[in-house]
Amino acid sequence: MPKTVPFQKYADRYEKWFEKNQRVYEAELKAVKSLLSEGQYGMEIGVGTGRFAAPLGVKIGVEPSGRMRKFAQKRGIKVLGGVAEKLPFKDSTFKFVLMVTTVCFVDDIEKAFKEAYRVLSKGGRFIIGLVDRNSSLGQIYSKDQNNSLFYKEATFYSVDEVLEIMKQTGFNDFSFRQTIFRKLSEITKHETVKAGYGAGSFVVIRGRKK
Repeated sequence: MPKTVPFQKYADRYEKWFEKNQRVYEAELKAVKSLLSEGQYGMEIGVGTGRFAAPLGVKIGVEPSGRMRKFAQKRGIKVLGGVAEKLPFKDSTFKFVLMVTTVCFVDDIEKAFKEAYRVLSKGGRFIIGLVDRNSSLGQIYSKDQNNSLFYKEATFYSVDEVLEIMKQTGFNDFSFRQTIFRKLSEITKHETVKAGYGAGSFVVIRGRKK
């Protein structure tokens, strides 16, 4: 079952997190954008309230939470109800598929990645943004998981674990970006975005469909 209950119940609090952590959000958005080719036709899995899709120019998304869909629709995104493991699209439809802070909420990560692969055209890109479980922030989230509104039922992954599943699915030619190098409370100015992973808590992985 998709983990929609907290997002249905606390959609407003989800939105307020981005307002409270504006610099963190800007850094994550910048990291994703650095690996996204402009002008290509793509979609986002777990589009949520459209916080990433809208400023990135992504016009189509899939989201299981009805309340989250309403927020995204107000931001001009065409949102279909659905889950990552069964995307409502034909084969080879998109040039890129985006999944930001969603991978920890899917029920079956292998099936979700196969679906992303299926709907991508040949040479298309799968772009995943996640909090690395092995990072300082990932460790904090994991430790406090049972007390979190949103992460109580989440499954956190390391970058290497996600990368291995992407390889098994058939993706190659990987690129990485990382950001959030300090505690969230300490980020009051623009945070840098760097290549690679292992230092930043938020990591973006881009793989290509063979």
